[in-house]
Amino acid sequence: MNTATTTANGHSVGHDDHGHHPTGLMRWITTTNHKDIGTMYLWFSFAMFLVGGCMALTIRSELFQPGLQIVRPEFFNQLTTLHGLIMVFGAIMPAFVGFANWMLPLQIGASDMAFGRMNNLSFWLLPPAALLLTTSLFVPGGAAAAGWTLYPPLTIQLGMGMDMAIFAIHILGISSIMGSINIITTIFNLRAPGMTLMKMPLFCWTWLVTAFLIIAVMPVFAGAVTMLLTDRHFGTSFFSAAGGGDPVLYQHIFWFFGHPEVYIVIIPGFGIVSHVISTFSRKPLFGYASMVYAVAAIGILSFTVWAHHMYTTGMPVTAQLYFMYATMFIAVPTGVKIFNWTATMWRGSLSFETPMLFAIGFIFLFTIGGFSGLVLAMAAVDVQMQDTYYVVAHFHYTMVAGALFSAFAGAYYWLPKWTGHMYNEKLGQLHFWLTFIFFNMTFFVQHFLGLAGMPRRIPDYAVQFTDFNQISTIGAFGLGLSQLLFLYVVITCIKGGPKAPAKPWEGAEGLEWDVPSPAPYHTWEVQPIVK
Repeated sequence: MNTATTTANGHSVGHDDHGHHPTGLMRWITTTNHKDIGTMYLWFSFAMFLVGGCMALTIRSELFQPGLQIVRPEFFNQLTTLHGLIMVFGAIMPAFVGFANWMLPLQIGASDMAFGRMNNLSFWLLPPAALLLTTSLFVPGGAAAAGWTLYPPLTIQLGMGMDMAIFAIHILGISSIMGSINIITTIFNLRAPGMTLMKMPLFCWTWLVTAFLIIAVMPVFAGAVTMLLTDRHFGTSFFSAAGGGDPVLYQHIFWFFGHPEVYIVIIPGFGIVSHVISTFSRKPLFGYASMVYAVAAIGILSFTVWAHHMYTTGMPVTAQLYFMYATMFIAVPTGVKIFNWTATMWRGSLSFETPMLFAIGFIFLFTIGGFSGLVLAMAAVDVQMQDTYYVVAHFHYTMVAGALFSAFAGAYYWLPKWTGHMYNEKLGQLHFWLTFIFFNMTFFVQHFLGLAGMPRRIPDYAVQFTDFNQISTIGAFGLGLSQLLFLYVVITCIKGGPKAPAKPWEGAEGLEWDVPSPAPYHTWEVQPIVK
């Protein structure tokens, strides 16, 4: 039997019946404290971000010039597969779950997450899943050399690494679903008195919508990879044309998961950016209610556009027309949010600390990604662009610029709260400018490669693509090395920068939520006042 005590700084620490407190590693393994679990999620996601980044740098090294220099073609394809899976399921999603664990209870006035032990288990499922994913690279047959989408019939024929990847995806899905149940229950049941749904900070709203999306689509993905597994080992023919199955069926099931997944990795970022823009504009968020409705609309509409990934599979023209218009329509609520953020900044008393720089960088780059998405929404254009580097550029502008920049904005924004120390502002701003410049250097030129017809997922290419590929590779190495600066800033902040004042971001007075969290933590993000 375990009971718990609460320390002076608000941490609950489990202990056994004899009063022994777990220390060291055991404390982290058994903790049910939302702050500890949030911290573990954030460190895990950064570690996986570095692993996925190293894979990306290997890919870009191979593409520095035509010909085969560094890796074999099949290993190159395995790297592209694992880079995608690790970045989406190992880096981006755990990072935002870490933010949710840390901030949701504080923002709604809860003492902790609803299910402490389930919270702990949902984290500890991640390391074994990550181990399975990464080691699948080194077993006979390697990881699925079919891209992160795992399309059959190729994935039916691959070796044991594919089974490891499928098992890892199941474990990651279980973790995500458990985390989402916890978040929904916490938001619905543990809000402080007076904290109605429409008074919640926007970060809570974005995570509420995201959690429902995860619960709706992760079982769909699990079903798809389970059908793959039975096709591989148990004689079924769901996706095998030889047995009367249909490989395109897999694409429909996968993208019914895959398109909401794109919004799962970006919607929590919308919430973070809303807080940051509001704080550093010294104004309440413009159009709070419309932002809530826009996020909910994006969540619902994300289920209606999946087949815009499949224009070249031979679907009827009428179906192409429907998915084209639905895709353009989903741009409307996204445009509402861009407008509201801009209106919040309009005539505000702006200051440009590191979180604000990342938030503005997010808006700028995410808008570029949105426009290239509208280009690809047009069926006639997409048929030409399908599987070229234009698509690679588009989704990196939405997912990297979207998820990564908003995560950095949130990390710098809340670091003083988490650590009690201020980070080095000059180094933070340097990190932003290096990341912003090298990101554009890496991915902007890929639009031109795609327009010129360079296909994705190939280790070799025609000589006319050399210059843009070299620019992209140099940018990628700059982008990767810049993240080591972020690691340095965070570690020096934790080890003891200047002590953080109660309100590190001055100028937001009068807008704080007036229910303090346990000392020495203070809430300062812009939130509705509870009456």
